[in-house]
Amino acid sequence: MDEAYDFMMRALESPVAECGEPLASLEKAVAESAIKVLFSQSDIVPGMKRQFFLRKNLIEPFLDSAREFNDKGWILVVEDGYRTTEMQKHLSLLPKVFDAVIERCFWEYGDLPPVDLVRRRLAALTAAHPKNGTHMSASAIDISVREISSGKEIDRGRPYLEMSELTPMESPFVEKAALENRLAIRQVLESQGFLAYPYEFWHYNQGDVYEEILCKTGKPARYGAVHCDLKTGEITPVEDPMETLNSNAKIEQAMNEALQRIKK
Repeated sequence: MDEAYDFMMRALESPVAECGEPLASLEKAVAESAIKVLFSQSDIVPGMKRQFFLRKNLIEPFLDSAREFNDKGWILVVEDGYRTTEMQKHLSLLPKVFDAVIERCFWEYGDLPPVDLVRRRLAALTAAHPKNGTHMSASAIDISVREISSGKEIDRGRPYLEMSELTPMESPFVEKAALENRLAIRQVLESQGFLAYPYEFWHYNQGDVYEEILCKTGKPARYGAVHCDLKTGEITPVEDPMETLNSNAKIEQAMNEALQRIKK
C-alpha cells in the first residue's frame, strides 16, 4: 500500500502536455463492430451512471483487444471508463469502498487508525486528485473478463472491485491459476498498448502519467484530467488538477460514518 501511495505521489509530479484529443464512446464503437463486449449496468455511485468513453485514438486498440479476447472464447466486460471529478469524489467515499479501506486499516494498525493513515490508504486505491486519476483523463478502463459460452467470470482471485491484499496485480496471496489468468489478460491488453496498473488487477491505461512512469520515459503525458461534453466528445482541461477532491474533514466524517456501519 505504501508503494501504491508513492506511485500516486509520483503521478502528481509527472508532467502533462494535454493534446486536446476528444473522447469517443466505447458503446457506440462496439455497436458498430462485430465484436462482443459487455458493459457494467450498475451506477458508479447512486444516481451517477457510468460513462464508457475513452480518448478517440484509444478506441481502435480497445476494439483490437476485445477482438482478441473473443478469439480466445472470452468476452471483455468494461466495468468503468471515463469519470468526472464529481464521480471520483463520491466514489472514494462510497461505503463499499470506504468500509473496506477502514477494515484494512484496523487490521494494519491494530486499533482505531489515525485519519492520515486512512487518507493515505484511500489515496493509494482511489485517486485523491484529478492529476493522478487516469479515469479522469479518459485514458483508463476497469475490466473483468467472462467466458462467451457460459458467461462465467474468468477467475482472477476475486471479482472487481476488490480492496484487500489480493488487489495488486501480482499479489503473492493470489492462487497460481488466478494469477495466470491475470497475466494472460494483461498480455492481451499490453499487446495493444494498454498498461496494467501494478496495484489494481482490473485497471488498464494508456497515454497518461501512469504510462510515462511505468515506462520511465521522463516525457510529458499526452492525456491529462479533463471535463467533457459527452454529446460532442470535446474536452477542456480540469482547471486545477492538483485539487484535493476530498478534504481531511470530509474523510474524517466518512470515517465516523463507516465506523457506525461496521459496528452494526
